[in-house]
Formats: sequence, C-alpha cells, structure tokens
Amino acid sequence: MNFTLIIPARYGSTRFPGKPLAQIAGKPMIQHVYERASLAKGLSQIFVATDDQRIQSVVEDFGGKVVMTSSDAATGTDRINEAIKSLGLPDDEIIINLQGDQPLVDPISIEQLINLFERHPSEFEMATLAYQITNDSDIDDPMQVKVVFDNDHHALYFSRSRIPFGRDTNDYPVYKHIGMYAYNSRFIQEFAKLPYGKLEQLENLEQLRALEHGHKIKIAISAFNSQEVDTPDDVRKCEQRLSVD
Repeated sequence: MNFTLIIPARYGSTRFPGKPLAQIAGKPMIQHVYERASLAKGLSQIFVATDDQRIQSVVEDFGGKVVMTSSDAATGTDRINEAIKSLGLPDDEIIINLQGDQPLVDPISIEQLINLFERHPSEFEMATLAYQITNDSDIDDPMQVKVVFDNDHHALYFSRSRIPFGRDTNDYPVYKHIGMYAYNSRFIQEFAKLPYGKLEQLENLEQLRALEHGHKIKIAISAFNSQEVDTPDDVRKCEQRLSVD
C-alpha cells in the first residue's frame, strides 16, 4: 500500500492573499507544512499542488516537489484530483490531503491516517481527524469546524456551529475537525464528479458532500491540535507557538 501526500496551495485568498508564502519565523508557510509532513513515517512521496508559479518557485527553491494544476479548481479536493491525474497515480494509491495552511501539523497525525488505512483497508472510503477542544472560545467559533461521530468513529455530521448542543448541560466533550484527509485515488475521482450537496453549500464544508451521498468517513482522534492560518493574525499565533516549542 503506497501513500502519497499532496498539499493543495493557491495564491488567491479573499481573507489572506498569498497565504502559502506568508513568512512564519523566517520561512514561507508552505515550507513549514512540507517539512513537517516529511517527518511522517510511511509516506512514499510528497507534492505541493498549485496553479501559481510564485508558489512553484518557492517550493522548488527549498527542494520540494511541485505538480502544477489549473486555476479552475474550485476546492482543494478538485486540485488534488487534477494532481493525481497529472502524476498518473494508480486507483489504489492512498492520498493524504494536507491543507497548506497548517504549518504546525504534527507528523504523528499524518501517521494516524496511514495506520487507519493499513488496519481497515475496506471499512471506509475516506478518513480524517478530530481533536477534543480544550479552549472554550473555540466551541462557538465558526472558523473552528466541529464534528460528531458514531460509536465506530464514523462521522455523522460536520458543522461550524456547536455540535452536539447540550440542552441541559455544557459538561461534555466537543471535537474540532482537523482538516486533513486520506482516501484512495479512485474515491477522489468519484467524489469530484458528485454534485454539490445542499448541506455542503449551507455550511461551506466540502466533506459534507461525501456524507450527503452516503459515503463513510472514518474519524481518528488526534492528541494534537493544528493551528490553521486563516488571517494574518494567525501568523503571529504560530510564531508564538514555535517560540515555545
């Protein structure tokens, strides 16, 4: 079983243009993501998938591999779909989709997804991570996506709102969704052809498309939170964490 990790990265961003190239402690963010991913055991290869030559140049300068995609890709998964076709990856290749805005990703989290597919190769088509929220302010923050799952750790729903909602108590665990996915190449190609879901469009969460069309998403509980960079202020937060580490 081969595992290829692909980091989709686009230059254009409404809230933070040029985000992959934002400097964090003296390195562009995309380099932090790439280098941390390279520490994970079990990966066959790592690529950055981008449509921007500025990102391509930076990645190649630090020794990373790049696959160029079109500027028409609507989502990160669409960009990954283009990348696997360009790379000629076989249908049974397991793809790890690591978002390019997670410069503090822990390599062990990547290994968790690899282990899920190695242990349960036919139980599910897609896997991702969750982290039990410890900061109360994150629970009602719409930028922190939440997830609920069944007794077998299959996702039931993802939302920007607090889920579940305790009618009579707030004393229960709430889980944040860590935006990292694993799936085989065949499933990505099928997923890209599915029509957008109603819930997906309401929440603006593409993983809901899989659930709306009846596909299972396996959840692994990670011990590590991942600081996403959505705004320039998040760069400062990452630098603070790096200074502590």
